[in-house]
Amino acid sequence: MPGWLTALVIAAGVIIASWLVLVVLARRLPPGLARDLAAFLPDCVTAARRLRRDPRVPRRAKIAVAFAAVWVLSPIDLIPEFLPVIGPLDDIIVVALMLRYAARSVPRDVLLEAWPGNPDLLKRLLGR
Repeated sequence: MPGWLTALVIAAGVIIASWLVLVVLARRLPPGLARDLAAFLPDCVTAARRLRRDPRVPRRAKIAVAFAAVWVLSPIDLIPEFLPVIGPLDDIIVVALMLRYAARSVPRDVLLEAWPGNPDLLKRLLGR
């Protein structure tokens, strides 16, 4: 195997292992703001999936949710992901802004129904 391919496999393994460690540590956090923030992006993914399939959600809200999903999945970031703590910050901000934009056109009960996490965090995010 060429040296660059070996290095790529090792780097991918290290990244996946670090993600697994972070997931395990995040699940062990005590209830509170830190745990809510650790669960924010996974909760957003679940809510986006649910909102995308809901017929009560307007098309412009679905487009905003799709934009947020593409942003998170994009390999191009304003802040590199490998930086601890601040790496996913740009993803969180874009998802929060798009979710807030989409929430203005989605009925509140539909949005709360789609949100799997702490409803207080979503209410704080929406500002209503």
